[in-house]
Amino acid sequence: MRLISLIKLSIIAILAFTGFSCTSADSSVNQTETIPLFPTENRTEEVAVISTKYGEMIVRLYDATPEHKANFLKLAKEGFYDSTTFHRIIEGFMVQGGDPNSKDDNLRNDGQGGPGYTLPAEIVRGYIHKKGALAAARMGNDTNPDMRSSGSQFYIVHGRQRTERDVDQLLAQANNNIEQGLISTYVGSPENTEVKQRIDQAIMDGNTGIVSEIITEIKPLATKDFEPLVYTPQQREVYMTQGGVPYLDGSYTVFGEVIQGLAVVDSIVQAKKSYADRPVEDIPMIVRVQTMTLTPDGSIIEQ
Repeated sequence: MRLISLIKLSIIAILAFTGFSCTSADSSVNQTETIPLFPTENRTEEVAVISTKYGEMIVRLYDATPEHKANFLKLAKEGFYDSTTFHRIIEGFMVQGGDPNSKDDNLRNDGQGGPGYTLPAEIVRGYIHKKGALAAARMGNDTNPDMRSSGSQFYIVHGRQRTERDVDQLLAQANNNIEQGLISTYVGSPENTEVKQRIDQAIMDGNTGIVSEIITEIKPLATKDFEPLVYTPQQREVYMTQGGVPYLDGSYTVFGEVIQGLAVVDSIVQAKKSYADRPVEDIPMIVRVQTMTLTPDGSIIEQ
């Protein structure tokens, strides 16, 4: 078992008793303010139109995640996404696509491809995993402590409606997940080599108690500058009426949302699946960029 897996197990055990604090160590994560999703006036802008055999989805991209927005539009204009598929679909969770490997017949390499680069995290407080949210896939914290996004792979949230109690519990889980990532990042940073060596030695000795003591010791240092995620009444209402996946908040970059064609996601998740949540029949996409005039709430005035 890899070191980070053992560390993570120890972190989970510690957090079960000490509660949570919060969010991400990356400087791109906005901790202190909620940024509006869209402009306050009508605006003409570029949107992405994702065409599938189930219909079209129109996606509006967020200004506050500029690198993800620019990259998605660039790849779409280049035709990068054309004939890639939604290679992973989970009802009540999400549909994932954008991997060039999904074009071949090798089902086992799906989810591993990309354009050859990653993007810095742009995790913004208030950009939540509501149904229809567009977010960037990424590798786990053990190999990707800065939470960098895949250069091309994305997912669209399906989710489900949540009760008020669900929202509370899943918000706590989101904060717990972020805190685990913070501690993993702290342990893996070059300036904390001595801490990692101590944990290495304790694991080699089979002394999980020492590992737990070290995690307890470093937790205040790893999380000292961060505050827990807190939902506004409006965000809570969105999760209870529209649905979504709250426990992903704060750990992945949400950079847009479906403003038309959300029923397409409902259709995609109903497809019959085979290996690793892959649809039995391919669900290819074509992504085009169009210029549309939109209202602040995402209604289309003209296109």
